[in-house]
Amino acid sequence: MLQHTFSHLKGVSKKTEALLWQSGIQNWADFLESPDVPLPQKRLRRLRDQLRDSQHALRNRNHQYFSGLLPPSEHWRLFGEFKARTAYIDIETTGLSSGFNEITTIALYDGQAIKYYINGHNLTAFLDDIRSYELMVTYNGKCFDIPFMAGYFRSSFDQSHIDLRYVLKNLGYSGGLKGCEKQFGLDRQELAGVNGCFAVLLWQEYKAKKHPKALETLLAYNIEDVVNLEFLMHQAYNQNVQTLPLAPRLCLEVPEKPPVPFAPDPDLIDQLKFRMQGGAWLSA
Repeated sequence: MLQHTFSHLKGVSKKTEALLWQSGIQNWADFLESPDVPLPQKRLRRLRDQLRDSQHALRNRNHQYFSGLLPPSEHWRLFGEFKARTAYIDIETTGLSSGFNEITTIALYDGQAIKYYINGHNLTAFLDDIRSYELMVTYNGKCFDIPFMAGYFRSSFDQSHIDLRYVLKNLGYSGGLKGCEKQFGLDRQELAGVNGCFAVLLWQEYKAKKHPKALETLLAYNIEDVVNLEFLMHQAYNQNVQTLPLAPRLCLEVPEKPPVPFAPDPDLIDQLKFRMQGGAWLSA
């Protein structure tokens, strides 16, 4: 999709981009080679220089060049070019502040392998593993996951970032990650009703009682987030492409959901739900 994108160029709006596509200028090569680009001649030299810079950036896999020029709702355009080195990321924490709270688990899925990181075991290994990726996909990660990780680990992240909260909202989907999943027909089954507050309680149960099922349920919940992010990313990409005159040749095949290597404990979930409903979770 990037090689069909013109709205990252200075002074080119999405309306102008659509005009270019409709006139037959559908990619960078067309723009650079066609004598009939429907724009004033005095602008063409400058825009062609910018497109040559774009070609150079893409050849060098400089994803930051494009993510720096596109608004967050348009970062989905990077996915087609960089999906082979994309990490779907989600964190669980003991609270909302990286200055006072801890990361309990991190789940990472790259379309091939599921990786997970546990506080007190292998959490810092995430910092080495994430360097292998060029693109991160989250839901609400711009407001929470990425700044929390940056503060907690005292580290910056060089990957470009697609936050599906903005991309899906631009398509008309809202209601948080779980709400968006439901609108796409995803069913969490035994994990239905489990949320971030519940994840805190699962970690407390694990730490207080060394309850292995509490940790397994937490990991199942955390990993469910990232494998669902892959599905939502492909759906969002395809829905955006389908609104353009370039479809359907740019649409991507939606991959099958991988099996999650942990199973939630339904009895434990029921017990903790009862505790939460009774208010006892506040002092657990």
